[in-house]
Amino acid sequence: MSTKFLKRIDTYIIKRYLGTFFLSIALIISISIIFDVSEKIDDWITNHAPLKAILFDYFLNFIPYFANLFSALFNFIAVIFFTSKMAANSEIIAMMASGVSYKRLMRPFMIASGIIALMSWILGNFIIPPANLSRVNFINTYDTKDYVNSDKNIHRQLESGVFVYMKSYNVKGDVGYKFTIEKFEGRELKSKLIADYIKWDREKKKWVIHNYYIRDTSGPVEKISTGMQIDTTLRMTPAEFGQQNSRQETMDYWQLQQYIKDLKLRGVDNVSSYEKEEYQRTAGPISTFILTIIGVSLSSRKTRGGIGLHLGLGLLLGFSYIMFMQVSTIFAFKAGFNILLAVWLPNIIYAGIALVLYNRAAK
Repeated sequence: MSTKFLKRIDTYIIKRYLGTFFLSIALIISISIIFDVSEKIDDWITNHAPLKAILFDYFLNFIPYFANLFSALFNFIAVIFFTSKMAANSEIIAMMASGVSYKRLMRPFMIASGIIALMSWILGNFIIPPANLSRVNFINTYDTKDYVNSDKNIHRQLESGVFVYMKSYNVKGDVGYKFTIEKFEGRELKSKLIADYIKWDREKKKWVIHNYYIRDTSGPVEKISTGMQIDTTLRMTPAEFGQQNSRQETMDYWQLQQYIKDLKLRGVDNVSSYEKEEYQRTAGPISTFILTIIGVSLSSRKTRGGIGLHLGLGLLLGFSYIMFMQVSTIFAFKAGFNILLAVWLPNIIYAGIALVLYNRAAK
């Protein structure tokens, strides 16, 4: 079989693959925009959101964010659709009858899925996060649904030997109640501050401690002091207690890596939500290869049910993958399961399914 013939087959499949992929994204995003507008139009009107901000700050950044978030699923649907159509038209049978092996037939599919996976990884780690800043700011400005921090007994390590505690935190007023700072040298407590509450001064960009009591044992004689109010600079900001999903979506690869290291050093409780974001940015693009193998294996055979049967089976598997991914990460948060394994577990299981389906289809 000539190399030229094989290259023509590769080019034909890659063009059909990518063309169907981008068309499916365009169609689904168009539908998503309609639903998103109908859901949020009341909030935008109530908060007087300008049309320019809606178009350029929100939707211009919403479209690539949404497309990349579900690119693996869109890719899966595209593979099922155009491969089923090729099978229905007996194109795959003709290719294999001319001497193309099933393994060789998979090559252009893997090349195309590699292009999509690489594009998704670059977009998700370096391009979309900084662009998301405008979208997140728009949501925080014009969304009437206020975020409530429900965390209790909040502990932080601000730096080596410096620990803070708050019983609760009010996001709307930037106030932390029953506040404590402890400073250690080794295992020895050197000073402890107890206050009724701590409040962020938005003009001075500083924390103000109210109704405080300080016990200082760093010197030869223990000192005790009290006061009504004192300004202080602490290595924490109100944003750390706000809606965390917004923050991690605006961090690129290097910023997210550094921020996770910083949170671990300071003993912050919600590091796992940032680790989940970090791992999903790689697991998502890798799933493109897995779902492509499943899609081709399911739809490359000509059946009586045709495209409809293949699409039905494909959608069932695709949505079961998404559901399993959500369940595994929620289980990790609630039950203390390893977050890395929780994020990658759907890929591991569905890779096994892909291998079984591929071996069955190749026979």
